[in-house]
Amino acid sequence: MAEAQALADREPSEKEIRLVIGASSAGTIFEWYDFFIYGTLAYILKDAFYATDNETLGLLLVWSTFAVGFAFRPLGAILFGFLGDRLGRKYTFLVTVTLMGIATAGVGLIPTVDSIGMAAPIIVIVLRILQGLALGGEYGGAAIYVSEHAPPEKRGFYTSFIQASVVGGFVLSIIVVLACRFLIPAEAFEEWGWRVPFLLSIILLGISLWMRLKLSESPVFQAMKEAGETAGNPFVESFTYPGNRKRIFVALFGITGILTTIWYTAFFSGMSFLRGPMHVDDLTVELILLVSGLMSMGFYVAVGKWSDRVGRKLPIMIGAVASLALLFPLFWMMGSLANPALADAAERTPIVVSGPQCQTDPFAELFQRDQTDCGKVLETLTASGVPYTLTPGDTVTLSAG
Repeated sequence: MAEAQALADREPSEKEIRLVIGASSAGTIFEWYDFFIYGTLAYILKDAFYATDNETLGLLLVWSTFAVGFAFRPLGAILFGFLGDRLGRKYTFLVTVTLMGIATAGVGLIPTVDSIGMAAPIIVIVLRILQGLALGGEYGGAAIYVSEHAPPEKRGFYTSFIQASVVGGFVLSIIVVLACRFLIPAEAFEEWGWRVPFLLSIILLGISLWMRLKLSESPVFQAMKEAGETAGNPFVESFTYPGNRKRIFVALFGITGILTTIWYTAFFSGMSFLRGPMHVDDLTVELILLVSGLMSMGFYVAVGKWSDRVGRKLPIMIGAVASLALLFPLFWMMGSLANPALADAAERTPIVVSGPQCQTDPFAELFQRDQTDCGKVLETLTASGVPYTLTPGDTVTLSAG
């Protein structure tokens, strides 16, 4: 035990730390790029892989497939966390990045729904499952690997680069899409050019493997292995160790759940909101998200460094409370600023819908169930980004002004 502790306490050199953070962050950027490129191109993929004339339903199907990857992230974290504790951190690094790169490139090779029918979305779902498994193992593995190299007084700062790398993957996906838009004509991009960002994953996979093969095993795991103290069954031991069940529950729902909800609402819900109801052109939306992503990367690192001085709890609580208080007002402001003409028209000419059937589900028509006349009106207004108010009435009526 003493020998293992001595090996684990050896502080890596600055050169080793730079390599660890650089290789871990780069690999994480590449993996999240692979995962996010699907969301960035969702508005095109709905036509490529889903045969529906309903714009809203198409987007719902695309985002549902996007969510499949998230559903399998916990399983990936358990699977590759188990392998990481048994076989080593470096091994899981190589497996997760390889799995992600192959699955992402595969999306770029799938024929469209017009060519192979329902097989297209089924293959996409299978590949999204593989991506979710890989990403579940990647993020936790990278954070553990970096933290096991970091001295306690700098752990927040060092591991903040991993979280910043998540946004880095999103930023990279936008940069690649913007570059493709610049180099490929618009019609060609929607026809076949959207495949290019997915196929670029092969190049990113090669770079990531080259960097990660230069890494050594984490000193903490290496020390435990040499002392014969690796876990026999990491999954069981994680839940049976005194106090761990409570820690896992708090970490999952009190920290990760909050972070995930805020992050994806801000970026991907924001993207759909601007492109859909606000009718902002694609280039402007991508530039807005690019700038906001770059800004958030800096904040992640700054707050990570701050947490080394004040502890982890205070920044988490401030971020959660601020998001709860500001998220809806910020979306309202974003809507007003994104399309001033639309906001001005809505203010000058308010829309009022009245009718006896206006209490029914306005989205029932998505699944061809009992669509009412009022439902048709509300769906059209909602899809067009036009605000409205409802009033009682004997017949369905729409009035402006």
